[in-house]
Amino acid sequence: MTSRPIRPRARAASALAAVLSLTWLGAGSRPCPAAPPAADAPPAASGAVHASPEDELREGMRQLVRDARDRVFPALVHIEVVTVQYEGGEEVKGRTAGSGTIISKQGHVLTNHHVTQNGKQFRCTLSDRRQATAELVGDDPLTDLAVLKLNLAELKPASGLSADLPVARFGDSAKLQVGEYVMAMGSPYSLSRSVTLGIVSNTERVFAQGFLGRSGDDLELEPGQRTGLFTIWIQHDALINPGNSGGPLVDLAGEVVGINELGGASIGFAIPSRLASSVADALIAHGEVTRSSLGVSFRPLLDTDLDRGLLVDSVASGGPAARAGLRTGDLVLAIDGAPATARFHEDLPPLMSRLANLPVGSRLRLTVARGGAEVPVEVVTEKLERDRGSERAFRAWGLTAEELTAKLKRDLALAAPAGVLVTGVRGGSPAQLAQPPLAAGDVVTAVGGQPVTGLGELAARYPQLAGSADGLLVEFDRRGKSYVTLLAGRGEDEPPVRELAKPWIGVATQPVPETLAARLSAADARGFRITRVYPHTAAAATGLAVGDLIVALNGDPLAPRGMEDAGLFDSRVRRLDVDGAATLTVLRAGRTRQETVQLERTRTTSAEAAREKTETLGLTVREVTFFDRDENRWGDEVAGVLADRVESAGQADVGGVHPSDLVERIDRYPVRDLASYRKALAALAAARPKRIAVVVRRGERSHLQYLEPEWDAAGEARRRTP
Repeated sequence: MTSRPIRPRARAASALAAVLSLTWLGAGSRPCPAAPPAADAPPAASGAVHASPEDELREGMRQLVRDARDRVFPALVHIEVVTVQYEGGEEVKGRTAGSGTIISKQGHVLTNHHVTQNGKQFRCTLSDRRQATAELVGDDPLTDLAVLKLNLAELKPASGLSADLPVARFGDSAKLQVGEYVMAMGSPYSLSRSVTLGIVSNTERVFAQGFLGRSGDDLELEPGQRTGLFTIWIQHDALINPGNSGGPLVDLAGEVVGINELGGASIGFAIPSRLASSVADALIAHGEVTRSSLGVSFRPLLDTDLDRGLLVDSVASGGPAARAGLRTGDLVLAIDGAPATARFHEDLPPLMSRLANLPVGSRLRLTVARGGAEVPVEVVTEKLERDRGSERAFRAWGLTAEELTAKLKRDLALAAPAGVLVTGVRGGSPAQLAQPPLAAGDVVTAVGGQPVTGLGELAARYPQLAGSADGLLVEFDRRGKSYVTLLAGRGEDEPPVRELAKPWIGVATQPVPETLAARLSAADARGFRITRVYPHTAAAATGLAVGDLIVALNGDPLAPRGMEDAGLFDSRVRRLDVDGAATLTVLRAGRTRQETVQLERTRTTSAEAAREKTETLGLTVREVTFFDRDENRWGDEVAGVLADRVESAGQADVGGVHPSDLVERIDRYPVRDLASYRKALAALAAARPKRIAVVVRRGERSHLQYLEPEWDAAGEARRRTP
């Protein structure tokens, strides 16, 4: 993409000059008295109102703001993101929101990296309320910028609206002055299409000592990832809040002069348009910003006795500067013969930017002052790599792992030359139950007898390795020591263990200890009070009723001591013959009676119910049990499967399905049980619809929800039977 031109701000300047002239007339010395009307002039219209200079000033300012707003506001985008993060050895989905600006007719949207960070899905809402998904073109954590591209085929022209995309233009941030009016546009707290007005407070803001970090290059919006190495921010007081991130900062010429990044409490910081525009162009053209690195950082001469040069603050071990012999504390006097000095923090970002923009492999001749002498040092730049690598979950093993980058190896002082870094382990998983167990901070160096060269390589082998029935040999490094362990055992997705059928009586009970017995009966009898007689059971065919107190089973007294004995009655019943009968001694209204009950086989509980996990929908459903029907008062005519787990930010969650919803229909397919649920999903996977309708029962009402599945490359829903 060609660079977007920077337009002159003459129109805004002339308009502002007109407003200022009105200000002078209204606030300066008193104007001259008006001349008397000519003798032949017509009389003034009765009731005519003449605008005062103050009114004209206010209206002129309003019009100026409206014109500027209308040049950028149509290109404003509200961005909703489904994220994937990793906690406790598991993949955790979430939802965030931010703002962006359309910067090309091809549908490119400029926003912040921290808006798209960990993003799996992006949905954009335009200012005219049309919606479309988007794909990530590229991101640049070092400047906290990212570019999305709208899926234009989804943007059907609305009635009365142009099919062309509105595009905002960049202004020249270098021309901004303190005190100028600017507008912040975006979606604070996800409230889309919002505009606030303020002034520029500072055009050279860096985050030096005492504020958000030790120095500008140490600012981290995420752990281990530097941000702002090349940035001097625009500080302003146009109100911004969470959700404004990535939205445009607009001047009164109606041009984007910054991208809002940080702020709150009436203080905001924006990335200048000169930097944002160049980064956007690189991301659109190449998907990344290629920069050179010397592996060195500098500190300003402020608070030192030095008056010239670049003071070396740190040298990355193994980097170009370290290989060339540069040391911490050296003073670089010149680069390629040109004197170089950084007296203040504000001098560092432009310097680092100039060095980073050199072609990778550039050879720099440094003049270095060391020990009272000038020493020549030659440094060859290398490509500046990302600070943080990608991360993913290995569910069958119960761990998450991250790509090892050069910076991560240096920061953690890792001895392993290759492998992946374990970032979390799930409790009760094979990784946690192994001897010795894996833990966060370990570096996995080999799996199944084969070296691990990187995260992508391990992910490619994972489908075959995950099915290892005899256990999986894993080698890992822990603080310089090499260990081996064996991953084996039950994975998180294995089906629950269903108990063998045992005797059961179709009643629910509560223990009645001595403290409660005295208030319930004159006999002070302890036992188990019936709280429910389940219909359609052998117990329901007897004379048992709610409120009866069971004091003995087959003549053996039942005397619970407290709630800790709540399971005593059921455990006694389960010792009996499954095909036999039981005699209950029951106390009712002070009188004792005997009831003989035919024993039945235990019914499936919710914990034992068969389940089906559909990754495509982020939904796990289970069969409806006898107890589900009883608790919900469902008759035999009610059929479906119960939503057992709805993954946060998964398609079911986004579509409005709640845990405990009864799924009754998927698209045109009725769902009566797990078998019909599987059959419906298989039919839909073959058709691959973009959107499916799901009818769920919630309480006494049915609800229609729309879900957008993610079909895999083979056209099948990703599904597992846990």
